[in-house]
Amino acid sequence: MPSRVAFQGERGAYSEMAALQYFSEPALLPLKSFREVFDAADRGDADYAVLPVENSIEGSVNEIYDLLLQTKLSVVGEVYQRVRHCLVANKGARKNAIKSAHSHPQALAQCRGYLNRRGIEPVPAYDTAGAAKMVKENGRLDSAAVASRRAAELYGMMILDEGIEDKKNNYTRFLVLSPRKRKAESRGRNYKTSIIFSVKHVPGSLFGIIGEFAVRKINLTKIESRPTKETPWEYNFYVDFEGHADDKEVKEALKEIRHKTLYIKVLGSYRKARFR
Repeated sequence: MPSRVAFQGERGAYSEMAALQYFSEPALLPLKSFREVFDAADRGDADYAVLPVENSIEGSVNEIYDLLLQTKLSVVGEVYQRVRHCLVANKGARKNAIKSAHSHPQALAQCRGYLNRRGIEPVPAYDTAGAAKMVKENGRLDSAAVASRRAAELYGMMILDEGIEDKKNNYTRFLVLSPRKRKAESRGRNYKTSIIFSVKHVPGSLFGIIGEFAVRKINLTKIESRPTKETPWEYNFYVDFEGHADDKEVKEALKEIRHKTLYIKVLGSYRKARFR
């Protein structure tokens, strides 16, 4: 049986492309919101969820970090998806006649310079491929979408321009989540681990936790703070680091920081992705 994989957006979204990169012939389940993707995997309607957490140009997807705090799903993998945006329009449209471009806010931000230079108004939509589908359905020749080549092909649309992102080294990192943890084939530096924790609001509290990783030479690859939303100016910290949760040094570090945190959650250990 193929794996049932939920993602946010319509067919042709970059999330779908990330799912196709990670899984071999999955049964794809497109959903409208990030919350619906989490819920589908939590309920068992999907075996896996593929969700974007950060873009190399525009930074973190904050909603995902907030939802990770609430979910019981485990992180079992990651994917780096190259993002190459196209200006997509209905057949018969002319590039110099385009007045508005519809897309996800992150995609519009990644093409901000291109759109500004051409006087094209950015119009937010819930998804890149969804925007292409909407433009196709409205039939207008003065509207376009910022979406992938795959979306243009799926919806039978013209590509007026390709590679319109302002920075060409543009990647989105996706996490793969599942209700079931995977057994590691190996451990060590080939793996990463993601955790969430909160600390006491006292001087040096964060330093004391980061120091436990430093003395064991565990490399932190990302640290992100998000408001707890319970107490003003208090934060949850999301940390990725090299190593598996079952590695000796990582076990020791996690044991020590449990005494120094108000809350800690290990999201999962997973094999590191490679850029393609």
